[in-house]
Amino acid sequence: MAYGDLTGFREYASARGNAAPSSASDVDASAALQRANDYIAYFYVGHFVTTPGNDTVVAAVYEAAQVELGKPGFFNKTYTPGEAKVLTEVKGIRWTVVGNAGADGAMTPTSTIIEAMLGKYVARGQGLGLRSVG
Repeated sequence: MAYGDLTGFREYASARGNAAPSSASDVDASAALQRANDYIAYFYVGHFVTTPGNDTVVAAVYEAAQVELGKPGFFNKTYTPGEAKVLTEVKGIRWTVVGNAGADGAMTPTSTIIEAMLGKYVARGQGLGLRSVG
C-alpha cells in the first residue's frame, strides 16, 4: 500500500518552507516518495502494535521523502552490526561495541521527527516468546 501522493508531498513540504519537492522533477520526487514509502512500510508499518491514523503515516512518509530527495538512498544502508563501536581509550586506541548492535533497528538511520510520529506504535526488541514447562 502506498501512502501519500506527489501533490500531497509537494504541499506538505511547501507548508513547511521546503521548496525542493516542488523544484524537483516528477521523476525524482516520485522516486523519493517511493523510497520513503518502502522505508516507512518495512521499518514501521510492518511492526505496528497499535495503528496510528493514516494521516500520521502519510506525514511520516512525506518527511522521509524529503530526506530521500536530498540524499537518495539515505534510509537504505548496508552495515555489519558487530562493527558498531565507539572510541573508549585514546593512548591505547581501544574501541568498544556500542549497545546491542544486533537489536531491531540498531543500525538503521532514523529521523527524529519520524520516530516521534511513529515510534510509539512500534515495539522493537520485544517479542512474544512461547515457552513450555516440563
